[in-house]
Amino acid sequence: MPEPECRSAIIARHRRPAPIDKPHENPLLSIIQAAGWPIWPLILCSVVALALVIERLYHLRSTLVAPPALVDEVMGVTRSSLPAADVVNKLAANSVLGTVLAAGLRSVSAEPRITETALRQAFENAGRIAVHTLERYLNTLGTIAAAAPLLGLMGTVVGMIEIFGSQAPAAGVAGNPQQLAHGISVALYNTAFGLMIAIPSLMLYRYFRGRVDEFQLEMELAAERMVPHLMRFAVRRPD
Repeated sequence: MPEPECRSAIIARHRRPAPIDKPHENPLLSIIQAAGWPIWPLILCSVVALALVIERLYHLRSTLVAPPALVDEVMGVTRSSLPAADVVNKLAANSVLGTVLAAGLRSVSAEPRITETALRQAFENAGRIAVHTLERYLNTLGTIAAAAPLLGLMGTVVGMIEIFGSQAPAAGVAGNPQQLAHGISVALYNTAFGLMIAIPSLMLYRYFRGRVDEFQLEMELAAERMVPHLMRFAVRRPD
């Protein structure tokens, strides 16, 4: 054999095959696949909880609920007379506290002989509606915080069932290690995901409840300041 042919044969014999590039797998997708079908309700809960948190963070801002100087501005405008209807409407559209104060102004304007008890009742009714608006979606967030660990526990039970199923001998066949590993993954991943969703949801639920209670107190104090101020414009009934 000529020398060039021998050399090419030796090179071809010792040449290693080129490695085949495996497609890159998404780690998050791999975790979801390892967690099994019980993970999908938890993913849905996480998406809903995130949307509710963003919505409440936006709407429970002080500028939209109770601006700091709003009561003083209203008392300054109504120092000598009641404002016109368009001014009251602008006040109601200003914030949640503005809606409560506008309800008192409208009550005095609609009934000049209004009593202090009736005026307080008007403020109280408007305050209840305002608090109900502030509490919107909080029950849903609290439900997710309570249900997420239970859904994770359900995934744990499903994983345990697969674990015991993989170890059950059938016709002398040994247990399936792949099914055992999958069952462990389902159990652990769902437990972890349930806690990861429940803990932040519960913390944010408590935070939002505290914000609502704080705003409720501010509206009550504002109404207490406005009652004697507006009663100056009420026509006293003859004894």
